[in-house]
Amino acid sequence: MAKKADPAARAAELRSALNEHSWRYNVLDDPIISDAEYDGLMNALKAIEAEHPDLVTPDSPSQRVGGAVAAGFAKVRHARPILSLSNAFDADDARAWRDRIAKYAEQNVPLLATPEALSRFVVEPKIDGLTVVLTYTDGALSQAATRGDGSIGEEITANARTIKSVPLGLRAAQPSLPSILAVRGEAYLPIKTFESLNDALIAAGDKPFANPRNAAAGGLRQLDPALTAKRPLAILCYAIVDWQGGEAPPQTQWELLETLKRFGFPVSDLARRFDGFDAALAYCEAMIPRRDMLAYEIDGMVIKLDDLVLAEALGYAGKDPRAAVAFKFPAREATTILKDVTVKVGRTGALTPAAVLEPVNVGGITISNATLHNYDDIARKDIRIGDRVIVKRAGDVIPYVAGPVISARTGAERPVIPPERCPYCETPVERREAEVAIYCPNPDCPGKLDRAIAHYVGRGAMDIDGLGEKIVAQLIDAGLVADVADIYTLDKPGLLALEKFGEKKAQNLLDAIWASRQRPLERLLIGLSIRHIGEVAARDLARHYGNLDALMAASVEDLQQIDGIGPIVAESVAEWSGRESSRALIAKLRAHAIDPRQEPRPAISAEPPVGPFAGKTFVITGTLSQPREEIAAWIEARGGKVGDSVSKKTSYLVAGEAAGSKLAKAQSLGVTILNETELRGMDP
Repeated sequence: MAKKADPAARAAELRSALNEHSWRYNVLDDPIISDAEYDGLMNALKAIEAEHPDLVTPDSPSQRVGGAVAAGFAKVRHARPILSLSNAFDADDARAWRDRIAKYAEQNVPLLATPEALSRFVVEPKIDGLTVVLTYTDGALSQAATRGDGSIGEEITANARTIKSVPLGLRAAQPSLPSILAVRGEAYLPIKTFESLNDALIAAGDKPFANPRNAAAGGLRQLDPALTAKRPLAILCYAIVDWQGGEAPPQTQWELLETLKRFGFPVSDLARRFDGFDAALAYCEAMIPRRDMLAYEIDGMVIKLDDLVLAEALGYAGKDPRAAVAFKFPAREATTILKDVTVKVGRTGALTPAAVLEPVNVGGITISNATLHNYDDIARKDIRIGDRVIVKRAGDVIPYVAGPVISARTGAERPVIPPERCPYCETPVERREAEVAIYCPNPDCPGKLDRAIAHYVGRGAMDIDGLGEKIVAQLIDAGLVADVADIYTLDKPGLLALEKFGEKKAQNLLDAIWASRQRPLERLLIGLSIRHIGEVAARDLARHYGNLDALMAASVEDLQQIDGIGPIVAESVAEWSGRESSRALIAKLRAHAIDPRQEPRPAISAEPPVGPFAGKTFVITGTLSQPREEIAAWIEARGGKVGDSVSKKTSYLVAGEAAGSKLAKAQSLGVTILNETELRGMDP
């Protein structure tokens, strides 16, 4: 039987670790663990202290709100403690908080605990920035301070004055203004500004910031305000710390926000008031997929009782105000060890490096493998085998390695060397001009087979229901398919011989294969894994030529005459058409009645396209929060056109994480580059 851990020793260990990480995060702006990992350590300490109250010490991180005051700044004592909030990590946690405060209110302040007071809530975004307290004397900004340890902060008045959204004077009739007003807000760096700042740092050969919060904190802690001004910070305000004189202070949180707006403070336009907790909780959950569309980073939503009189009466549970809770979003990043880098061959022959990770939980999902995009991206970020790396999930879905924690290096880390030969067929790799990917040029490379077939049968291509990746692998292992044409040779006896295939399953699959013969030409072109041929290019080619013979006879020059088809796509199609292996595959497909036709492009309407994007051409590249076809559909619904290649005619390039050659070409041509947030913001 394992020896039970000593609670005192474990508590001491957790206190030491938390104090170290807090110092690195708040003073040095150089964290080596994620917020989610820090929360895990804090929750473990709180659990021990709850079970053993005698182990609570005055210096415990659980008894402290923020970090130490940085040297070089004057100390400021706050009018009242600037506290953090307890966390709810899911709907059950949030409901438990609601039940706790209702019970406490009914038992301790029954006169204030009316049904209305306990059922009305305000929800606001939890901005991932730096807390700032702004104090106004007789309507003029007199002091700004950081939260510090909750009681004493850092005096940063000169720096705060550089934030354009901080009012230097209050907007309201003088007699109504309080003589002293202290307002709490969150200073942050907009995502667009953060990305531009990091681009400039990388171009200068400097280390980029890990996230917008670190960049904002570093900006506010500059001893020279001129340096702060070089980081265009913003602020959103949400609480009143002190109110003396003037009109009566607001009695509800909603009135408070309206009052702040009236005084000239920026307030989040995402704040909402709800009658009923379920509606408030539903709004929190609905914001999870929207987080990537915002102009600033948020890591959750804050649920507050609207009634400020009741909120004040509820007081605190330890260091946490009872009347509010932070509904934390699933973590999108964590740190772990990069154990190795493997190589995968994609359906078009692109060799993609993949990270083998020490398993880590990111947003409720255990991640042990993640994409590294390409070898240029690895070199730019200086990612090494053995590094502690930051793992993120793009759009809360696709895991990727964002970069290394350089301060955690031991010297034992090894560089990542791009392969010179395909790991599957030993063919020397190729790298085309203006492309970041390296390729296996062997059209018969066995490493491509499973992905090529899985792509061919996918919903965006030939849409053969029942042929998932596992069954494709079964068919390949059994020697039943060696290319996509072999799918049409499958029969019932062969399928029934496979594991977990019964009569009904086999027949359903055969029916789906038969139905795929009716797919149009554009779907076949997508399914054939021709390099650079996506949904848009496939549709344009199919509508222009109408059949495979005409398409495969087209020259590079002919192909480039099609609107939206640039030289890269044209050369790729012509190269594919000229291969003997391609012609043999098409002949094999035709032998099984796969020879689709497509109606020509419909006549252009005399009516111009309607919508905010009318007359604009977009190209989409990189890893985004949604599939490209969904973003393309959203653009087209607003009158825009989506192309596959960047040219002088391209109006905008929508670039996600690890955008490659298209980004470089757009920059060289002076094409406007947008991230997802900027794209969505173009729709009024």
